Amino acid sequence: MARWTLCLLAGITAIGFILRVWEIGAKGLWLDEAFSVWLGWKSLGEMLAWLVRIDQHPPLYYALLHLWIKLAGDNPDDVRMLSAILGTLTIPVMFLLGRRLMGTTVGVLAALILALSPFHVRFAQETRMYTALTLNASLALLALSCLLTDARAAEMPIGRQLGGFYRAWRARRRSPLSAITTDLAWIGTAIFTTATLLSHNTAVLFLLATNLFVIGLSIWRRVAGGRRQEAGVRGQGSGVRGQEAGVAKQTAGAARPTNQPPDSDLQSPLATLQPPSLANWLIAQLGVFLLWSPWLVAFVIQAAGVDREFWISQPTLGVVLDTLKTFLSAMLPTGQIGWADAIWTAYGLLAILGIVHLRKQPALIAFLAVLFLTPIVGEWLVSLRRPIFSDRTLIWATLPLYLLLASGIAQLRYRPTILAAIVILVAVNFLSLRQYYIHFEKEAWDKAASYVGERVEKDDLLLFNATWVQIPFDYYYRYQNRPVAKHGAPVDLFDRGILEPRMAESDLPRLRELIADKERVWLIYSHNWYTDPQNLIPTTLSQKLKLLDQHQFNGLELRLYGRP
Repeated sequence: MARWTLCLLAGITAIGFILRVWEIGAKGLWLDEAFSVWLGWKSLGEMLAWLVRIDQHPPLYYALLHLWIKLAGDNPDDVRMLSAILGTLTIPVMFLLGRRLMGTTVGVLAALILALSPFHVRFAQETRMYTALTLNASLALLALSCLLTDARAAEMPIGRQLGGFYRAWRARRRSPLSAITTDLAWIGTAIFTTATLLSHNTAVLFLLATNLFVIGLSIWRRVAGGRRQEAGVRGQGSGVRGQEAGVAKQTAGAARPTNQPPDSDLQSPLATLQPPSLANWLIAQLGVFLLWSPWLVAFVIQAAGVDREFWISQPTLGVVLDTLKTFLSAMLPTGQIGWADAIWTAYGLLAILGIVHLRKQPALIAFLAVLFLTPIVGEWLVSLRRPIFSDRTLIWATLPLYLLLASGIAQLRYRPTILAAIVILVAVNFLSLRQYYIHFEKEAWDKAASYVGERVEKDDLLLFNATWVQIPFDYYYRYQNRPVAKHGAPVDLFDRGILEPRMAESDLPRLRELIADKERVWLIYSHNWYTDPQNLIPTTLSQKLKLLDQHQFNGLELRLYGRP
């Protein structure tokens, strides 16, 4: 790469890192983040047991967080820094992916779009697994793109390059690293695909997307090759001139390496992406399965748990459209600007320009389309049975979308036009980022814990309605050093083996027993829309006690009840 390209990429990466660490600890940990830290405190054995019992996520991110907490600590800015670093590392990988598929200009533009993305900045400031999911998916796609653009991947068996490299090393002969790039791409594809699967369970749709494309491209090439052979046979029977033309083509083919397509194919869009050997691909998928298989039983258990009960609502067309807008510029203050529709229209036009830019490369268009649509359609179809559609689990689908937008900007061709598009893109994302930094709020467990800690008495009872909301409360209450009795309703923390047990009429006798001899009860009330939709807990407390104090915090409510 040219030196200016490296400098530009370094600058974009630095900007992306600054955006991801800016005010990273200013907002308190919300429920899911505190749960991540709670698991990170556990030993690896305990962590795996809890994951299978109560969670819906694989262990890779939690294991990384466990090690990170030992190194950096468990303060909010400390635990979030892991996500910020993983998110920053995705930026240069995005550049390499775009450069490999569509050239340096598209690579730089795609890296810039990712660096400035408010959607990615937000999740780079959360103690959750979504930046790890994106990084691993980008690395897997980079390795796959190397295979799709390397003619040796279509012919050479896996391991031949490494075998030759090893023999050269044993003979003390120097061998360049470029001699084993194909095998390294195969290994990278298997390892990072597995890492993607171990980052989030919905990443099975990533595995499906890559297999759909590679196998589909292989079938298409076989069909197209068969049609060319039939056309060649007809040409040979058309006369002496056709026979001479056939001989000339055979001669040219003999002079060309066998892993290259015929001349007409070099002008064909499918020549850009060539399917790797199907046998090698199946071996690589077997490797992915073997690497992932230790988690397979736990995956089935977690999937069955989600199928029984999950909190996400049924997705609508509006939810899908809002997800696309979130991908493009999350938290854009549409209510404060009158030209929001023009912004979404401009993004749509850039996507269309991107397709125009790639119009002579339909295989590449199909590659981006399959990667983008498979997770969205897949989650939608699963949601017909049990809703799982969520923008954060689809975060890796932004990678092909951003590549397409970068291709659209590159299609503008003239530098002043490209520069104007970049300026507008930066301005739009600046508005969204400003909205995020200043106005976006998370659940205020830090303030709630401080409020209770200053007013609690030793004989009080702290009652948590969603049971696991005790985790973020305790994360901050530990600094208060005010011991007090704590219980959950309907049950204590995880006594039912699920994260958010719902309150039912049958749970009321236990609740009445808990408060029977208490002079004061603090109700920490959160996520009640799901865990107590009938308001059974406050209704029961009001029958026995008098409401003395009530205080609203973002995402939760505190109520103090006492004897009348």
